[in-house]
Parts: sequence; C-alpha cells; structure tokens
Amino acid sequence: MKSAMHAADSDYDSNTRVTAVQTPRALVAGIECLVVIHTPIHSQLGRRYVLENPTLTIGRGRDNDIVLPSDCVSRQHVRIERRAKSFYSVDLASTNGTYVNDATSPVIEHCLTPGDQLKIGDTIMKFLSGSDIEAQYHEIIFSMTITDGLTNLYNRKQLDAAMDDELARSQRHGRPLAVLMLDIDHFKRVNDTYGHLAGDSVLRGLAALLQKRVRPTDKLGRYGGEEFCAILPETSHSSAMKIADDLRKLIEAYVFVADQQQIKTTVSIGVGSLQPGVDSATALYKSADAKLYEAKRTGRNKVC
Repeated sequence: MKSAMHAADSDYDSNTRVTAVQTPRALVAGIECLVVIHTPIHSQLGRRYVLENPTLTIGRGRDNDIVLPSDCVSRQHVRIERRAKSFYSVDLASTNGTYVNDATSPVIEHCLTPGDQLKIGDTIMKFLSGSDIEAQYHEIIFSMTITDGLTNLYNRKQLDAAMDDELARSQRHGRPLAVLMLDIDHFKRVNDTYGHLAGDSVLRGLAALLQKRVRPTDKLGRYGGEEFCAILPETSHSSAMKIADDLRKLIEAYVFVADQQQIKTTVSIGVGSLQPGVDSATALYKSADAKLYEAKRTGRNKVC
C-alpha cells in the first residue's frame, strides 16, 4: 500500500498539472513579491506571490510553495531565501537551470534586486520590492496589456493600434509608410535540436537585436509565434527594402547563445508599403505577409 502511494505521488509530480488560480490578496508596502509576467497558462498571468517566509521553493512538485505545472520545470527547481534584508534565488540543481534577466547561462545563486526577472522553465517571474510595490504591480499589469511577456516587444493588440495610428497619420499628411514581416527560418529545427527553452532564448535575443537596430520612431512587435513585424513611418518602399536586407544580414551573422550553446539562424522578410490598393491596415499586413511567404518559398534567408 505504501509503495502504491509513493508511485501515485511520483506520477503526480511527473505529469503536467493545471492548478486553480487563487485570488491574490492586497499587497503591503515593503513586502516583496514575485509576479508572473510570462507563462503558457494564460490564466496565471499577473499572479503574484508575497515573500513572507524566510524560504520559498518553486517547482513542479506539489510540495513546493509555488507550483509551476510544466515539464520544463524540475520537481524542485529553485529556492528563494531571505538573508538579512535581501532575497536570493538559489537553483536546486534543476535540469534546465534558472536564468536571471538576460543571462545566457544558468545562474546558481543571485541576490535579487527590484525589477529582476527569473526565468524558470517556460515561466518568467518579476521580483518587486520597495515602498511603492502596489504601484509597481499595477504598472506591470498595464505593461502586460501592451507588450509580449517573452520578448518585451509590442503584442499583437498594441501592434494593431500602432498600425492604425501610423496609417491615419500617413494618409492625412501624404507621407510614406512601410511594413516588414520577419519570420525565423526553420525555427522548428531550432526547437527540436536545442529544446524549446533555447528556442525561447533565441526569440528574446532576436527581439533585443532588432530593438537595437530599428529607429526610435519605428514600431516593433511580435506578430505571433516566431514572426515579428516592424512598422516603419516616413519610409519609402526602396528604403524599407534596404533596412530589411540590413536586418537580414545582421541576423545571419549573429551567434545566439543559450545555455552555453551557440545557435545560428536566419530570417526571411516580406516588405509591404502604403500605395493605391494597399491602403488599410489589413491590406498592409497582407501585402507584407504575402511577400514573406514568397521569400520562404523561394529559398529563405532573403527579402522580397
């Protein structure tokens, strides 16, 4: 009977489970917390965990203080420890490691500072601390309505809003407007070869690379999956083609690093622009998307 109970416990911990969402209680000024800002389980977004006890464990097993029901998370993955007035994350020899902020290698131990992001499997949590913690929490919730939690780029809803604004301005003043649709070539191969967590790391790295290279007036977002979109105000079709090819060459030459593995990839890019017959947001997206798939069909790692 005892061995059967142990087997049941083992099955429970090894399988993916969906836990019920509890209503978060009010935060108290000065009490630190972790907030879920990215997770495959949409209902868990924005969930906050107050760090009241000296230690707190996070993992897949049901005996943890925070249970993350994902097979990317170890049964006991990471421990949060209070030491004097600071909090530390301590990895518990997890299979996939614990990452902090933009680290490309697992972090064994880290003293948390306000705003730090912990990547635990396919979940990202943000550490909040300070007297204005309630305001910080509401700022995060607002940010989550307009940005993609994994890449920190505009999400699709905000991208559509930016497109409508730029389109109206371009049409009102008779100014050019161009759109780039970028898709990572053979992204499934990256996931299959290096794992989904490495794939997430490539997505984040690519987003950061694009953010550094586009102009401040450009609008950049995650269109969906491994597809990105850049809205380029005041940009002619020929200029957009040059920008797209510069980005393509930059990504082709770049080496992404995930868990000490070097990963090379390329992108295909479709370019669309405001012109007679292509004068709505839907038409602009469709035009650029059609050219993106032409680039994919005709060899990838190219601009059409």
